[in-house]
Amino acid sequence: MMENNNMMSRYASEFHELEKIGSGEFGSVFKCVKRLDGCIYAIKRSKKPLAGSVDEQNALREVYAHAVLGQHPHVVRYYSAWAEDDHMLIQNEYCNGGTLSDVIAENNRRMHFLSEMELKDLLLQVSRGLKYIHSTALVHMDIKPSNIFISRKPAASVEEFEDEEDGPTTRVVYKIGDLGHVTTVTNPQVEEGDSRYLANEVLQEDYSNLKKADIFALALTVIGASGAEPLPTNGEKWHKIRQGILPHIPQVLSQEFLSLLKLMIHPDPTRRPSTSDLVRHPVLLTASRMSADQLRVELNAERFKNALLQKELKKAQMAKAAAEERVLTTDRVLTRSTVQSSSRTSRLIGKKMNRSVSLTIY
Repeated sequence: MMENNNMMSRYASEFHELEKIGSGEFGSVFKCVKRLDGCIYAIKRSKKPLAGSVDEQNALREVYAHAVLGQHPHVVRYYSAWAEDDHMLIQNEYCNGGTLSDVIAENNRRMHFLSEMELKDLLLQVSRGLKYIHSTALVHMDIKPSNIFISRKPAASVEEFEDEEDGPTTRVVYKIGDLGHVTTVTNPQVEEGDSRYLANEVLQEDYSNLKKADIFALALTVIGASGAEPLPTNGEKWHKIRQGILPHIPQVLSQEFLSLLKLMIHPDPTRRPSTSDLVRHPVLLTASRMSADQLRVELNAERFKNALLQKELKKAQMAKAAAEERVLTTDRVLTRSTVQSSSRTSRLIGKKMNRSVSLTIY
């Protein structure tokens, strides 16, 4: 549990801590139940001491960014933030699927990678989230697998989003989180993110195309999910990627998709597609339609299966009712037969009794 000397701790009084689910440069993340509503949340708690540190600046950036952004299906939802015992605490939406980084690690262990359709779906969903962030004149500046969170939903629960342009169309919903490096496009205060995903122009302190730096990092995030080896932090391979050369991908992907990824890491940021370009890109929209069609097929299969089960259940209920009716009918017949037999026996005995009485009188 979190140590806290404050007896009136809001964290302790409002939340029941279940488990620690992550840690990073900011601090630790805990899965908690809010006592008031019984819902599960992710509570981020900064390292100590916070005051005057870079962590404090990042924490405040995240809070300010959430305040500007509001809600979007592909951005982790923010609920509240407060300071406590020299720590900053941020109450966010809990994503039950962990992070994309967790998925990549598990896939590497099993030697199983996301398929091309799944990679396209990942790219499309995160592009939608980024488009929303960019529309508010903000840039994320730290897009990477550990900052892409996953919500896994039953197929039926995503049906309502099918007709929405920015809504999820699959069971797996990707959400952008960790807004600690977010800054404005108009007055950028850049805190460099992970060097593995950092565009070269940002390293050169050219901040004129920061939105395209997010696009660069997003491409490498998708490439990481394809099964590529871990990205370099520096050296020759790092520079080759900044020259527009894709890292080796250990699966066969279509030329159209590879060309799109290659364009997203183009050395000239102005040549990279925008988020608006990506969410309308025919390569990704085809995958989106396929994904939606696949989901509809699965939903229809589930409905058909349920209909069959309902039919079988109705048959079983009817058979049970018929069996019970037969038992009742048999019982009525046996009862009637027994009563009739008893009546005949009584009359017979009565006659004998009458004769006996008659003989006694005479």
